[in-house]
Amino acid sequence: MNKKELNRRDFMKLSAAGLGAAALPMLFTSLNANANLQAADKGEQANGLAGSPMPYPRTFSHIGVSVPSLEKAVKFYTEVLGWYLIMKPTQITEDKSPIGEMCTDVFGAGWGSFKIAHLSTGDRVGVELFEFKNQQNPKNNFEYWKTGIFHLCVQDPDVEGLADKIVAAGGKKRMKAPRYYYPGEKPYRMIYMEDPFGNILEIYSHSYELIYSSGAYG
Repeated sequence: MNKKELNRRDFMKLSAAGLGAAALPMLFTSLNANANLQAADKGEQANGLAGSPMPYPRTFSHIGVSVPSLEKAVKFYTEVLGWYLIMKPTQITEDKSPIGEMCTDVFGAGWGSFKIAHLSTGDRVGVELFEFKNQQNPKNNFEYWKTGIFHLCVQDPDVEGLADKIVAAGGKKRMKAPRYYYPGEKPYRMIYMEDPFGNILEIYSHSYELIYSSGAYG
């Protein structure tokens, strides 16, 4: 049975269960993930004979973001971006507990304590928000020329609407208006923003695959 037939069959089942179109993103994500895993498995089997296996396509589990105020960040990301709060703000202390020792392994001795909250996006990617003790909050921390992650990107078909909400919540635009990748041809567009805490946040109107599969820099 091909993917199109499977989509139709499973959608009918979901509709009968009262889920309908609301479950489509979850269904398609699952189908695409299974298809990718099957393709990778076949590639590993085929290439493995030649001694060059295809690497397993890892998925994103979560990201960690440092913020100056955990409570304000939770409020912003849940109310403006709609992310789910899955673990409320918690205090972590440097001690001999398993989590305390793990953090000492990562941060080194003397980190003292921090607060953390766990959120989840609409596509089930986790977001860890950290507020560290004696945290530094420079006014301009957009050091894109340094090695490391310098922005996050979310997807919303109403790019302009979400941008306005971010500004209303204390963020700002880093571009005057959204940029169209294919002006006059396709509605694919993006804009760079800044959240209220100085973190760079990009907004895409469509999926990463749609935008770049046709070449976006022409």
